[in-house]
Amino acid sequence: MLKLIKAALAVTVLTFGAAQTAMADGHQVIGEVKFLIPGGAGGGWDGTARGTGEALTKAGIVGNATYENMSGGGGGKAIAHIIETKDQDTLMVNSTPIVIRSLTKVFPQSFRDLTPIAGTIGDYGAIVVNKDSDIADLAGLVAAYKADPTNVAVGGGSVAGGMDHLIAALVMKNAGTDATKVKYIPYDAGGKAMAGLLSGEIKALATGFGEAVELARQGEVRILCVTSTERNAAMDSVPTCDEAGSTGTEFVNWRGFFAAPGLPDDKKAAYIEALKKMYDTDEWATVRDRNGWVDIFNADADFVKFLEGQEEQIGGLMKELGFL
Repeated sequence: MLKLIKAALAVTVLTFGAAQTAMADGHQVIGEVKFLIPGGAGGGWDGTARGTGEALTKAGIVGNATYENMSGGGGGKAIAHIIETKDQDTLMVNSTPIVIRSLTKVFPQSFRDLTPIAGTIGDYGAIVVNKDSDIADLAGLVAAYKADPTNVAVGGGSVAGGMDHLIAALVMKNAGTDATKVKYIPYDAGGKAMAGLLSGEIKALATGFGEAVELARQGEVRILCVTSTERNAAMDSVPTCDEAGSTGTEFVNWRGFFAAPGLPDDKKAAYIEALKKMYDTDEWATVRDRNGWVDIFNADADFVKFLEGQEEQIGGLMKELGFL
């Protein structure tokens, strides 16, 4: 299930102020990049944009990178902004939620209203608890949920019916429970959701593995499972959700980049070239491994084909879980 998602990627609004053609010697490709981030600080979009910008600039592929957070409407405010302004120097970061929130009509636009550039990484989902929680593993969380679902508040950095909600429901469904009873608490971005977990507002958190791994290394949280088919090398002590009792669970959130509609072909080619070059750099390897991301690259028409397939796959899953 969700095999197409495994080929995955996510969106970071980038503004390339002075797009340049790729140089034969492999040096700077883009003069300036502005990353437009459709959510708040500390979330997966924010981390992806800033990590990508860090790698691109330190490797010399991009001269300068800036960042703008534009929260609102489940990401819809930033999407509407880039469509309305038609700013051809801006790239927006996004991910699986652009498909989910279009299906659920959180906003009226879809990826078809933008210029898809490329999917760049995958970040597996994770179920996380506070370090002081009496829940030691996924089996303990499932037992508490079966006893009283209303007493197990699960938070996430997306709207109700969004990606983090979907991850929590999928894990619970495959663990043999009624996933429609998940008491989901939405936060505006993953950073706020993590703060809710640390403060005790919620009992568990559904989030990206990359958003939780550093705090887990510091001993501030405990990751109960990761939604991959194999353990993640960034913290291989964490079991897969399948190993932990959620049979067959597999989900990866792609992250990638979109530009304004009507983007000229030469600018699109420069953006794709910059991102493609990034994968061969030590600077990117450092950022990727630090965050527990998976390399995934789909560009241009291949990215569009992937998005169309994911739309079909996720739409079917959301109907099964009662979200559509």
